[in-house]
This record gives sequence, C-alpha cells and structure tokens, in this order.
Amino acid sequence: MDFLELLRSNQPFLLLIAGLLGLLVGSFLNVVIYRLPVIMQRDWEKQAREVLELVQDGDTRPFNLLWPPSCCPHCSTAIRAWQNIPVISWLLLRGRCASCKERISMRYPLVELAAGLVAVLVAWQFGYSGQGAAMLVLTWGLLALSLIDADHQLLPDVLVLPLLWLGLLLNSFELFVSLPDAVYGAAFGYLSLWSVFWLFKLITGKEGMGYGDFKLLAMLGAWGGWQVLPLTILLSSVVGAVLGVIVLRLQRQGLAQPLPFGPYLAIAGWIAIIWGEQITRSYLQFAGF
Repeated sequence: MDFLELLRSNQPFLLLIAGLLGLLVGSFLNVVIYRLPVIMQRDWEKQAREVLELVQDGDTRPFNLLWPPSCCPHCSTAIRAWQNIPVISWLLLRGRCASCKERISMRYPLVELAAGLVAVLVAWQFGYSGQGAAMLVLTWGLLALSLIDADHQLLPDVLVLPLLWLGLLLNSFELFVSLPDAVYGAAFGYLSLWSVFWLFKLITGKEGMGYGDFKLLAMLGAWGGWQVLPLTILLSSVVGAVLGVIVLRLQRQGLAQPLPFGPYLAIAGWIAIIWGEQITRSYLQFAGF
C-alpha cells in the first residue's frame, strides 16, 4: 500500500499527517505574520521617498520571508534547525533563547499548535479530497490574516486577493459551490460591507471599518458562495461585539478605540463554509420551519 492510498483509506493516519503538516506550516506562518507587515512598511517608505525624490537611507540589506534566517529577537543569535522544531523546541528550551536565556513569546508555539489543530479539523471534516486540500490553504491563510490584522489592523492584499482568485478558480470546477454562486458571493460580500461603510460614514462622518474587510468578505464569498454571507456577517457581528467590549474593558480602553474586524470575519467565514449548511438546517428545524 503506497503513501497516498494509506492517506485515503486510513483516517487516523490522515489526521496525523494533517496535524504534523499543520505544525510545520504554523512555523512558517509565524514568519509571515511577523515579517510581511515589516516588508510592506519598508516598501511604502521606499515608494514615498521615490515620489518625494529623497535619498534612500536606512537598512538596505535584503529582508523577505526567506532571508535573513530566523534569529532570537533579543540577542539576534541565529536559530539552529533543532531549535526550530514546532512546539517541541519551545518546550525543550522552556520558552527561552538557548543563547541569552531571554523569554521567547508563547505566541509562537500557540500559532503552530493552532495551525495543526485546524488542519486536523479540516482533514476530519473533508477527508482525503480536493476539498480538504483546498480548505487547508484557505484555513492557514485566514489564520495568518487574522493575526496580522490583530497586530496591525491590516489585511494585506498580497494574501487576500490571491485567495479570492483561487476561490473563484476552484469553484469554476464547482469544488464547493457553482461558479455563479461564487461570483455573486464575491460581489455581494464586497458590496455589503462597502454599503455599510458608506452609510455609517454619511451618518457619523467617521470610518467604521477598512477596505480590507470588504475584500476579506468578498474572498469568503468566492469560496463559499453567497449562501455563506448572512451567517458570516451575523456570527462575526455578534462575536465581535461581545468579545470587543470584553477586550476593551480588560484593557481599560474606551469604546471608541478601534478594533480589528478581520479576525471575527475570518473565524465566522471559516465556520460558515465548513458547517454553515448544518447550522442553518438545525436552526430552521429548531424554529419549526
């Protein structure tokens, strides 16, 4: 029995491989989450200097997702291969740098663990299938986008737009929904939040959300079709309102403090794409329809 046949026929083995792959991807996602905003900031500064015809200064050494190699944020000591094993290395080092002994944030292993756990959930739900493979890509992309938005209130187009187009391309083969449903989902997803944005701005004179949120909902609609939009908006609004107030109270900040909406949209959309049909059916049965 070859490897692919074993994945297809043995669910525990499939879940194990999905979990291990998720841990490895999670390690790379930590790099993306930290470095991508820095790369974008440097690019914006470079473009601004070119427009203003200013001399380019600052650090001109290469900085991308692959270079320079990972290092300790405190002492800049390069991280060796054995120190970069997802979750395990952090536990073996007791959450400290092997060189300077400064604490390394628990966030790194938590992101790796989250990437592994959601991969197991996707594999359990979809099994060995094209849907499962595609959903893994979307899931990891949403995880990266959520944490970048939480840190910087930024949803990079370099992640959102390729995922949007990928959703449309996959649904041209009706992988999740029909292509018309996917196109309508992308269009209605963008226009729904765009309309709320402008209505809120006309009434209050303030901007209630960013354009990245429009694109993110459009991307979710491209994957799950227009059918997932109502549940996504409902879940994200309710959870966002409740958790947002809790976070602001814990941080002792006023209600006017802006909060990223992207993580709530991403989580709600992920749930709606995977379990939306079951949730809607259960609600209709409960309501007596």
